[in-house]
Amino acid sequence: MVLEFLGLKREAAYYEKDLESDIITHLQEFLLEIGNGFSFVARQKRIHIEGDEFSIDLVFYNRLLQCFVVFEIKTTKLTHEDIGQLQMYVNYYDRFEKQDFENSTIGILLCADKNDAVVKITLPESNKTIIASKYQLYLPTEQQLIDEVKKEIEKLDNGKNGN
Repeated sequence: MVLEFLGLKREAAYYEKDLESDIITHLQEFLLEIGNGFSFVARQKRIHIEGDEFSIDLVFYNRLLQCFVVFEIKTTKLTHEDIGQLQMYVNYYDRFEKQDFENSTIGILLCADKNDAVVKITLPESNKTIIASKYQLYLPTEQQLIDEVKKEIEKLDNGKNGN
C-alpha cells in the first residue's frame, strides 16, 4: 500500500497516532487507495471485554463485501503479538457487531515492515480474514522496482532449482 498522498517525509519517525491522524485528514485519498465500497465507521473504536478496554485504530464497512474491515496501524516491523491483537478485534466484531446476513470481518494490519514467514506461521493455514500489508510513504524509484523484480525472480529460480 502506498501512502504517498499523506506527504510524510521519508526520514521522519512517526507514532501510530500521527499516522492514523494523517490518514483521517486524507480520508478520501485513503479510501481510494484501499478500494471500492468502503465507508468510514470509527477511529479509536473502544471495545470492552469483561472490564478490559481496547481501542481499534480504524473501522470501515465495505458495502460490496458486506463486512466490517478493521485496521491496526503499526509504525514498526510487524510482530506475532500484533497479529494476535488484530485477530482479537476481528473475533470481537464477528461475535458482537456483525449481523447474521453480513460476512466475516476482515482485519488489515498496516505495518512499516514485515516478515512474511512470521505472518504465515502465526495465522492458521485456513486464514481468510487477516491481512498484513506493508505500507510505503512513497512510490519506489525505478531502480528500487528493478531490484525488487530481480529479487523475486531469484526466489523463483531458487525454488525451481531446489525441487
